[in-house]
Amino acid sequence: MLNRLFDNWVYGGFLAGLLLLALSPLITSHWPAALTATFFCLPAYMIHQYEEHDKDRFRAFVNHKLGNGHEVLTRGAVFLINVVGVWGGIASAIWLTARVNPGFALIAVYLLVLNAVIHVVSAVVARSYNPGLVSGILLFLPLGCWGWIAVEDSGAGTPAMHAIGLAAAVAMHLAIVIPVLRNRHRYDERHISSTRGSSGAARG
Repeated sequence: MLNRLFDNWVYGGFLAGLLLLALSPLITSHWPAALTATFFCLPAYMIHQYEEHDKDRFRAFVNHKLGNGHEVLTRGAVFLINVVGVWGGIASAIWLTARVNPGFALIAVYLLVLNAVIHVVSAVVARSYNPGLVSGILLFLPLGCWGWIAVEDSGAGTPAMHAIGLAAAVAMHLAIVIPVLRNRHRYDERHISSTRGSSGAARG
């Protein structure tokens, strides 16, 4: 069952995102702007994830570019990062924005903006498309700007709330980068060890 979830979560998420968008006029009609913007971050991210992960595109991209063909990013890690980390993180931001402080909307806002910036910078450096680039530009940047303005208009955009939002967004992205770099380091060490062993055998 877990393997099926690992392989197909993105399709359920995409359909759920469309459903949330269809219901959003009813759900958010009386909400303040900051909370509404935070809510829209969830379906926007679900649609973005479809562009990223349909046919396992993002994982294949990372394993090819950063892992030199080795599996430095697993299906299980992709599932946990996106479902538990991203969906859970945005859901938490919605609850905190509604119940504690509108400034917590910045968690979702920074998550989207940072992700879009990473996609754009990566595309410029590589001079090529990367999975998630189009939806990052078309969805994340406008929605992130709206969320930012809504928080500032609410008076909750304090330096402390901006720091919390940015720190949370960075932490969510590090959850991808750190395991990938750690796994790549392990493969590099194995390659070095095998190369030394082969050299030693040849000299012997």
